[in-house]
Amino acid sequence: MIDIRSPSAAAIDAARHHVHGIARRTPVVPLVLPDSGIEVWLKLEMLQPIGAFKIRGAAAALAAAPRELVARGVYTASAGNMAQGVAWCARAQGVPCTVIVPESAPRAKLDAVTRLGATIVRVPFDRWWQVLVDRSFPGCDGLFIHPVSDPAVIAGNATIARELLEDVPDVDAVLVPYGGGGLSCGIAAGLRADGSAARVMACEVATAAPLAASLRAGRPVRIEYQRSFVDGIGGRSVLEEMWPLARELLCGTVVSTPAEIAAAVRVLATRARVVSEGAGAAAVAAAMSEGERAGRRIVCIVSGGNIDPAKLAAILAGQVPD
Repeated sequence: MIDIRSPSAAAIDAARHHVHGIARRTPVVPLVLPDSGIEVWLKLEMLQPIGAFKIRGAAAALAAAPRELVARGVYTASAGNMAQGVAWCARAQGVPCTVIVPESAPRAKLDAVTRLGATIVRVPFDRWWQVLVDRSFPGCDGLFIHPVSDPAVIAGNATIARELLEDVPDVDAVLVPYGGGGLSCGIAAGLRADGSAARVMACEVATAAPLAASLRAGRPVRIEYQRSFVDGIGGRSVLEEMWPLARELLCGTVVSTPAEIAAAVRVLATRARVVSEGAGAAAVAAAMSEGERAGRRIVCIVSGGNIDPAKLAAILAGQVPD
């Protein structure tokens, strides 16, 4: 198991330099939740060029890697958003890109990866998860960028904390969708590096919430995974190399049902005019159900907006898609 540590302030500074001009400095906007007793702000990472925060980590990882390794090509394992981030940055550098995706990856995200010129390899979910564990895939050469537990990726994600503190310096808590922990731990590390006492809470979907189960058990445990329209977060287990960092940096979890997350997608669309995928709305769902537990002034990370149009239409019609 590799040793993943919290990025230093210097590493975050370097990552911010690397992502400048590639990732956008996304805005923070208010969300009114009447009678909630809390003040909610949205960090709109769905406004990134690829529609998700993953471009930050991809840009930081490519910049930190040896040039001769990158020149041979890059590859990653991703259900869609990191695939787009790596493909975007690889195309900008003129190097080939391959992405290993689970067979359940949504069509909207795969179409975007194809438009960016990357080669897609579809595999069963268990085989895809094994790529994350092994950090390699047969036949792929060059730089493997882990979508979660790559120090440069985590430092790239930490740049979000630097930005939100500039806009909401007295934030009490930050609610962050939890997929593998790279985003939530990166933001928590960035807050700590800048001297903020804001708490970071991980937001999961009830059909795939390994962190909540692991925190209850006091160790990484394997859970039963169920597919849902919330495809950007959740898995069968916490990555072992991320467990020490998640246990140290995160202040608990909020687990929402797919129905609660669908309701949050509707709230974002109708009240804030924000289009979010299921994973991106997980933090808002958490704020709607348990925001007072987090604090009075909360920032929700809207991590991505790459949702299939048909699923968005179903949610806006009051349904909970598969």
